[in-house]
Amino acid sequence: MVEHQLRGRGIRDEGVLAAMASLPRDLFVPPDLRSHAYSDDALPIASGQSISQPYMVARMTELLEPRPGIRVLEVGTGSGYQAAVLAQLGCHVISVERHADLADAALARLEELGLAGAVTVVVGDGSLGRPEDAPFDGILVTAAAPAVPEALPAQLADGGRLVIPVGPRPRQELILVVRSGDTFERREYGGCVFVPLVGKGGFSEEEARRRWFGRPDL
Repeated sequence: MVEHQLRGRGIRDEGVLAAMASLPRDLFVPPDLRSHAYSDDALPIASGQSISQPYMVARMTELLEPRPGIRVLEVGTGSGYQAAVLAQLGCHVISVERHADLADAALARLEELGLAGAVTVVVGDGSLGRPEDAPFDGILVTAAAPAVPEALPAQLADGGRLVIPVGPRPRQELILVVRSGDTFERREYGGCVFVPLVGKGGFSEEEARRRWFGRPDL
């Protein structure tokens, strides 16, 4: 996975490569899909969510430019795999998940790996961020928003980086927002495919059901 899917496709951050090489990705997927855990695919997990393709996890993490000791907000805990990668890199992570069952299962996996001390998992609307815990050196959103949620860039520290997929089904654009004082620079890094970000700063539940899980022509 690391040599062919990540390094072979241009991931250059050695810390990211080492972190993903050290983590058992099969622990984060359903038992019946563990034979596919290291394939170049996103895989379904509980509550209609997914664990992202390994390359996309690596690419988003690399864009965040993680380093030991920084504070990162993750929006969308999912299986806990992305939070585990960040924790393995020495980041202090606050991860927000709207599905309580996913939050509980992710925390259990992180505890099993000895990473729970670096990750705080909370249940809530991550599209609003965590203003009570801001500012953050990095914010990483693991679901697609219709636009960059208004609340998130303001919660970045000076020099902080926000990585987020933006756009409707079936394809989004991977966006990086970098804060410099009161200026926010936006850069685009190509197409991607994610589940919808549901919340006040994302899609409504009705929009998510219609656009992602409804008729193919919607």
